[in-house]
Amino acid sequence: MYQMTSERLLLRPMQLNDAPVLFGFWSDPMVTKHMNASLTDVSQAQQMIEMFQGLFAENKAIRWTILLKHSNEIIGSCGFNYLDYENERAEIGYDLGYPYWGKGYATEAIRTLINFGFESLHLNRVEAKIEPENLNSIKVLRKLCFVEEGKLRQYEKSKEEFVDLIMFSTLRTEWTEE
Repeated sequence: MYQMTSERLLLRPMQLNDAPVLFGFWSDPMVTKHMNASLTDVSQAQQMIEMFQGLFAENKAIRWTILLKHSNEIIGSCGFNYLDYENERAEIGYDLGYPYWGKGYATEAIRTLINFGFESLHLNRVEAKIEPENLNSIKVLRKLCFVEEGKLRQYEKSKEEFVDLIMFSTLRTEWTEE
């Protein structure tokens, strides 16, 4: 798996020893409010990392840990939660610890991720499905010029409730690296 850098960030393959820090984020109600996960034990974070590593081995997904370049401090994770090589498309997912919100890190990490997807994985389409109430994620995607395609009504269950999702996408022909 590849390691990537941007101006302020390092995206490196997830490691099992990332589990304690990622557990802190993945168990924080602020972070998981719009995620279909909320962990209660660090072993669950280890299991998630192992799951992502297994999906990578099967060519189905890739997930990176996001670190600040200057300090190697873990601030979140991002990746392609689903890869469809036959149709040259992928779905992205990302999370940041609450203390790192509002600093442009999500936008920077996702831009790096998408550049990698179009250049190295030869994707044609990158998509994201976001809960309508997740205004911060919607703001990130709009900053990156994703197109809102429409609402997927009661698309999946999250925390035992059916939730709507908004489909966003960007295409290789639309993408600018700026």
